[in-house]
This record gives sequence, structure tokens and C-alpha cells, in this order.
Amino acid sequence: MRVLRGELVGAVCRTLPLGMVGSAGAAGLLMAALTRTTGEAGEWLALPLLRAAILAFAVGLVFLLDDPARHTTSTVPAPRPVLTGLRVALVLPLMTAWWTVALLLVPREIRPPVADITLEAASAFALALTAAMIAVRHTDLTHPGPRLAAGLLTSAVLTLLFWPDRWALFVPVQDDRWAAAHDRWAVVLAVALLVGVLGVGEPVRRWSWRGGPGRRSYS
Repeated sequence: MRVLRGELVGAVCRTLPLGMVGSAGAAGLLMAALTRTTGEAGEWLALPLLRAAILAFAVGLVFLLDDPARHTTSTVPAPRPVLTGLRVALVLPLMTAWWTVALLLVPREIRPPVADITLEAASAFALALTAAMIAVRHTDLTHPGPRLAAGLLTSAVLTLLFWPDRWALFVPVQDDRWAAAHDRWAVVLAVALLVGVLGVGEPVRRWSWRGGPGRRSYS
């Protein structure tokens, strides 16, 4: 049994898109490092740059469940929730290490409150992973990552532009709404985790048009 578990972990490790996640993480760390080169403007640029770093890494995380062999591995003994959970578990130490480095790159004197900005990061990462889980469960795409990345970036921009002020999420540290905004971030995190847990199950029955025009088949 232990041998089988070890083989399963090894097999999942080999399919992780670490190149994409690593590239996104490197871009995010570069943004965080820019806080050390902004001079007097660093105090008000630190938070936007750190949020941009969070978004960059979140974009990489939506590729985590991309698997070109997805349909050929659907009959393996391990159920799909186990494979998905294993992928997430394997990347959690990487996420923790990345976030620690990102925080340390921001000078202490201009670093936003660590607990609050960590809550923002956890929410963004949970949203990215949940989106990937939902895409895997409700579509037959083997590479949903590119579409999810585009959707995540678009959603971030639209939220910045059109999100109602009374429910503000992206506020500066000095803003009186900072504490209330992070109460909302806690709700976002809770909802993302709940939806992620509910969406990690086996793929649901759905129509597929891969059979060609005028022909329907279940995937």
C-alpha cells in the first residue's frame, strides 16, 4: 500500500505544471522586489505592487490542474478528488515559501500589515484553485488554465474599476475602511474554500460535442 501511495505521489509530481507556476511566481517576486527601488514613492507603491505580485502568482495557480492525460487517467484506482487534493497539497509548501519570500522582499518600514495582506493573498489563491477545480469538474478541457487566467485578469481589472465603494476590497492601509474590507476578504476566503470543497468531486455528466457536427456524446 505504501509503495502504491509513493508511486501515486511520484506520478502526480511529474504532471504538475511547475514551469508555469514557477514563471508566474518569479514575475510576482520581481514585482515585490520593485518596492526596494521606488525610493520615496515606495510607501504608497508597496501595497499595489504586493497586490500585483499576488495576482501574478494566482494566475499561475489556475494552471495547476491542467493535465493533457486527463481523459486517459480517468480510470485509475485513485478517485479524481484524491488526485486533485494531492496536487493542491503538493503545491501548498511552494505557496507558503513563495509568500514568505514576497513579504521579506518588501522593506519592513513600508510593508503592509502582514496578517491582513496574507488574508488577501490566501483569498486570491483559493479563488484561483477553486476556479480550476470547477473548470475540471464541469468541462472536458485538458488545459483550462489559459481561459481561467484570462478570466482572472479580467475579473481583477473589472473589480478595481466597478466594485461598489460600500463593499470596497482594495483600499489603502490608511483608509478608514481597511478593517471592514478585510472582514469582506475573510468572507471571500470562506466562500472560495466552501465552493472548492464542493467542486472537488468527480466530473459531472455533461454534453460533449467532440463527436462532430450533429452528434452528441457524454464525456
